[in-house]
Amino acid sequence: MTKPQLAAADLAALFDAFNRHDIEGVMAYFASDCVFNTVGGAEAWGTRIEGAEAIAAAFSAVWGTMKNARWAHHGHFVHGDRAVSEWTFSGTNPDGTRVEAEGCDLFTLRDGKIVRKQAFRKNRPLIGA
Repeated sequence: MTKPQLAAADLAALFDAFNRHDIEGVMAYFASDCVFNTVGGAEAWGTRIEGAEAIAAAFSAVWGTMKNARWAHHGHFVHGDRAVSEWTFSGTNPDGTRVEAEGCDLFTLRDGKIVRKQAFRKNRPLIGA
């Protein structure tokens, strides 16, 4: 039996978990075989991270580097097995420089879980310390 798809309220709760840096809360929304295409990397898709364990490690690494990482002003919609989240990301690097940029995630859903997260973020210069 298939589970109902995620709703916009579920994606809002996911981003609330991101903002709490709550890895268990975040990963509750991801399938074990999920794929995450990051905002940057050498390939056209960025860097591809596969599997829930590797994705959890990647999210945790961002929080470890940027102690104040936050996705503000997030909004979400779901249509069938596809979903979109828009947000403004901010965070401070260890050297004191800051990132603040709008972005979005395109999600593919299956059985009430995220199976693909495709992240996009504006490319703008760092804000000085």
